[in-house]
Amino acid sequence: MSDGTAGSGFAELLRELKDRSGLSYGTLAKRLHMSTSTLHRYCNGDAVPADYAPVERLARLCKARPEELVELHRRWVLADAGRRRKTDASEKAAKPAGAAKPAEVTEAAGVAGAVAAELPEPPEPLGPSERAAGAVLGESDGEPVAEPRRRRVPRRALLAGIAVVVLLGATALAVRLSSGGTDDKNAGAATQATGAPHTSAVPPPGTSSSSSRSSSATDTAPPPFTVTTQPYTWESPCSQRYLIDRAPAAVAPPPVESDATAWVSAHQAVSAGEQYVTLTLKGTGSEPVVLESLAVRTVERGSPLAWNDYAMGTPGVGCGENTPARFFTVALDGVRPTLVPAAGHRDFPFKVSDSDPEVIHVRADASAYSVGWYLELSWSSGARSGTLRIDDKGRPFRTSGDNGRPVYEFPLGGEAWRTASSAG
Repeated sequence: MSDGTAGSGFAELLRELKDRSGLSYGTLAKRLHMSTSTLHRYCNGDAVPADYAPVERLARLCKARPEELVELHRRWVLADAGRRRKTDASEKAAKPAGAAKPAEVTEAAGVAGAVAAELPEPPEPLGPSERAAGAVLGESDGEPVAEPRRRRVPRRALLAGIAVVVLLGATALAVRLSSGGTDDKNAGAATQATGAPHTSAVPPPGTSSSSSRSSSATDTAPPPFTVTTQPYTWESPCSQRYLIDRAPAAVAPPPVESDATAWVSAHQAVSAGEQYVTLTLKGTGSEPVVLESLAVRTVERGSPLAWNDYAMGTPGVGCGENTPARFFTVALDGVRPTLVPAAGHRDFPFKVSDSDPEVIHVRADASAYSVGWYLELSWSSGARSGTLRIDDKGRPFRTSGDNGRPVYEFPLGGEAWRTASSAG
């Protein structure tokens, strides 16, 4: 096992869950939207997923119990730490000898300046009377002693040499910075901005901005396309759950997908484990619109909500799955969550017009945190371009991990929620 999984037992538990499920690698890989070889590598310990989200999806497909989900996450953390140590060691070994540090360049410049400041001015040429006086004072045996000749370095040439030293130091600093080096202060700021749980300020909800490429004036016209956002669609009822801060007796029966938005609003529910957002984009003008990219912006990250977990699927009833044309996933637990096209799916850019809309599906996974997030769409059309914030009616989307939470299901023909262990 080449990625430090042996000591953690991560791969062993994955294989145990897979074998117990009775499902083949091919079936599981298809449902996880990954290649069969990648799944093999995870289960054999040859690789460790960079994010926990696909691991949790695999475990849920294999009907892992709540305590197994908690243990699997613990083992993944250990295995991932081993993978990171190995990666850091490899990068350190491959790193070439560094150029001069900024402090070294500054010190060199300071020393050069000090040397230049302490150099005496070159002596002025002696006048005729001074030369004569020197000759008289230096007579020996009736012959004047010749004044010793000094070899002088012109001050201008010396200063030019010092300038070359300083220039070489500055060049070394520029090379180091262009290769990605940062000083300790900047590195600390970057860690604080992207690291563990925090809350950060964001632009006002529901706002959009656009600018003209041909002039510096601000373009205040609305974007030449519309976006219809459905934040509570389901990839499959069997995989959809919601966290609610209420006892089962105070929760209505699970809705059908078309009524999910109203049900979520009435119960102040939060998507558990994953959230499936559907975007429908359509041009409004004569010119086509190019959808350049779609980015994820997190605005809040904290501990998972300690609420009850309610499953939308009916125990004992099979569930179908959608296979959308434009399908992206994002692991919200990551330091910099990034949209990734599912296996076999195209990435941005896309083009829309009034007669050619696009439907884009985004599945966001969270396991270790409760995350507030929104999407930022970059677009262009003719001479115009801009970005558009996409959220839940002016509020960030919110998705929370649900490991270890009490799970409730609603049996077919039942009248009340039951714990998952006693349902059916």
